[in-house]
Amino acid sequence: MNMMLPHANAPAAAIPAATLGLCDVDIHPRAASRHAFDPWLSAAMRERLHTYGLRPRHGYVRGTPYPKSQPLASRRDSWAPGGGTPASDLGFVQAQHLDHYGIDVGLLNPLAPSGQGDTNNPFSVAMAHAVNEWQLAEWVVPEPRLRASIVVPYEDPVASAAEIRKRAGDPRFAQVLLMSRTSHPLGNPLYWPIFEAAAEVGLPVGIHAFGYSGWAMTNGGWPSFYIEEVSEHATSCQSLLISMVVEGVFERFPTLKIVLIECGFAWLPSVAWRLDKLWPSLRGEVPHLKRLPSEYIRDHVWVSTQPIEEPERPEHLADTMDWIGWDRILYASDYPHWDFDDPRLAIPAWIPAQKRAAIYGGNARAVYGW
Repeated sequence: MNMMLPHANAPAAAIPAATLGLCDVDIHPRAASRHAFDPWLSAAMRERLHTYGLRPRHGYVRGTPYPKSQPLASRRDSWAPGGGTPASDLGFVQAQHLDHYGIDVGLLNPLAPSGQGDTNNPFSVAMAHAVNEWQLAEWVVPEPRLRASIVVPYEDPVASAAEIRKRAGDPRFAQVLLMSRTSHPLGNPLYWPIFEAAAEVGLPVGIHAFGYSGWAMTNGGWPSFYIEEVSEHATSCQSLLISMVVEGVFERFPTLKIVLIECGFAWLPSVAWRLDKLWPSLRGEVPHLKRLPSEYIRDHVWVSTQPIEEPERPEHLADTMDWIGWDRILYASDYPHWDFDDPRLAIPAWIPAQKRAAIYGGNARAVYGW
């Protein structure tokens, strides 16, 4: 569920008591220009960024991944005064989002340009470092309600692990950030240095839908419509989660926490059921798995609410949330994007107050240690 702000200056008293203690685990800051990262890039990398730009792992770019009617995938009221890029002006973000909704803690998930998944690994490493420093300098230091994600060059797992360990112990960073479309299935041992470092320093790994893998998001080629692209946010996370379970990531790293962001969650029980059905017949192929696949999923996976599914019969959603675990569901707004979820409307009113409070903030505080 999403809604544009009806009143830009609505008083704080208008915010329902159920949202007190609100934690938003998906806010997307964006630089006003690529020059914002210059202070943390070497001269060579600055020249590469401004002269040659990004080189994403994508072989078939025909346009933006969202309709042009939603530029930068953003709400029409999120452009800062004077036409500034959405979520690029801290003061405007504070007024329109943090203050308006009374958000206690907001988690930043920078998407672009981040350098993640770039085909030039040294450039990807440099950009990830610069984006992390930019988050601190421009957002987290001046606004203590915000926390940063450790952006990593995940196609260079060794460099990613080094970036994670470099940020270890800094409470301003709340999680490691990956995208859902990687060049190999995410459970592949190629990526294990990332999981090892995250588990070692005690940080969750947030996996946000999207990214460029170099492959079509379908299993048979490039889609015809935007709606196919958006629907694939869920299927990409299904595939990566199956890979992580079957490859033995959770068996190898028993303290690892995974937060799936902006990919829905109603699919989670059925994926687990199917794996559980297949495992008894094929367990000889994966002797490293000591438990039912669903047990690994329930122990290691959290989900975010945006975009929350809205079936015609509320009890269907309740059953799904009950299977996942009411303590595993985190509120996310997706600010400033076009499918933003207003916290006053996004969580169904029929959910009991105690569970709503946990979704709005208690669960995030528990998984991130806030």
